Formats: sequence, structure tokens, C-alpha cells
Amino acid sequence: MTMINQVKIFDEYSFVRRDAAKNPSTPEETLKVLATDKDEYVRSRVAANPNTPEEILRVLATDKDEYVRKWVAANPNTPEEILRVLAWDADGVMRMRVASNPSTPVETLKVLANDKEGYVRSGVAGNPSTPVETLQVLADDEDGNVRHSVKLRRD
Repeated sequence: MTMINQVKIFDEYSFVRRDAAKNPSTPEETLKVLATDKDEYVRSRVAANPNTPEEILRVLATDKDEYVRKWVAANPNTPEEILRVLAWDADGVMRMRVASNPSTPVETLKVLANDKEGYVRSGVAGNPSTPVETLQVLADDEDGNVRHSVKLRRD
């Protein structure tokens, strides 16, 4: 029996679908099915799965549920063009997840380094893709948490 059939058998049990959605060994065809699940927690776990392909993340990036989109913003497989769009989201947590994503383009990180929210700037400071010159600016940030995040990168 394929995993898709197993997931369908337990359709009434969202915890089974949630576990399948977060499992890195779940086949792509099963993730495609789970990405359309009625349960937003199932879809969010698909979005967070490190093996979810770009094609599925593109669909989930437009999900009606903000929680799902936040996990798309955090997934390193998310395409750069989607991260660029999510970086302009009104929600600071969304921007922080983009700022922390190692796949976020450098030019987007530079923009987020000037974000009004300190936790977004801390995400930039902790991102291994952030260029040295941006870290140097953040090292003098008014927010102590941002400065601490830069210090952690230097140590």
C-alpha cells in the first residue's frame, strides 16, 4: 500500500496526516496531496518539511492561512522570488522568518537589516548568508538583542 493510500485511509485522523506531512521521508506525491489538506496544521507541516519541493512551496506561499505561509518563509527550499515577496509582509514574524532563511537573497537581507522590528534585524544578524558589511552595521544597532545576535556570529 502506498503512503498516499495510507494517508487516505486515516483521513479522519489529522494527527496521522500531520505526522506524514512533517516526515522528511514522505514521498513527493504524498506531500502534494497533503499540501491541499483541509487542516492548516497539515499544510504547515508540509511547508516546513525540509524535503518539500519548490513546486509545492510555490502553491503553499499563497495559502489562505498565514501560519502556513510563515513556514514557507522559513523553508530553505523556498524560491528566492517568493522570499522577496514575503519579506514585504505586514507581519513582523513573517519578515523575521524570511530574514532567518539562509536562502534569502543578499539584497533582501540588506533591506530587512533596516526593518523597524528588532527581532527581524536579529534574524538578519543570525543568517549565515548575511554579508559582513551588513553585520558591521547591525553590530551598532540600537537593539541589544540585534547586537547580541551579531556577537554570536563572530564567536
